[in-house]
Amino acid sequence: FFHFYAGICSALKLTVPSHTIHGIEGQPLHLSVDYNFNATASEIQIIWLFERSQSNPKYLLGSVNQRVVPDLEYQHKFTLLPPNASLRINPLHLSDEGNYIVKVNIRGNGTIAASQKIQVAVDVPVTKPTVHTEPSSGVVEYVGNITLKCTVDKGTRVAYQWMKNGKRLHAGPNYTFS
Repeated sequence: FFHFYAGICSALKLTVPSHTIHGIEGQPLHLSVDYNFNATASEIQIIWLFERSQSNPKYLLGSVNQRVVPDLEYQHKFTLLPPNASLRINPLHLSDEGNYIVKVNIRGNGTIAASQKIQVAVDVPVTKPTVHTEPSSGVVEYVGNITLKCTVDKGTRVAYQWMKNGKRLHAGPNYTFS
């Protein structure tokens, strides 16, 4: 019996991206999911759930034989893209960062099921940086120090890099970074 069950289990293959998917805030995001199976199907059910850390998974939408049943709260945001099980999120918000779970159930003689998790990260584009100098005149000749302060209004995963004449500056006797 066990061998028969293992054979049935492998009959449904669900293919999702193996790495974290990065989307841009305010833009649409496509989560690509393919499935194939070697069984006869009278019913194909697809379910999408969303989970953030430390919270219960939320139902987003589902379908039976390509007839979509949305969660009314999210019906304008999430779209199922038949014939495969791909999901479109539009528009993407920071609160959409987390894990998306897709589950496919195939009913023939018996039911086979498979589920996969896709990790989504939401990036906010970095705005143009502004640089302030102290003292504000910016002229310090031979004596004293000058402080250059760089800030950005928006952006996720911001990294700052100072350059002089196209070359990267490193901390040393003349430069300190904070």
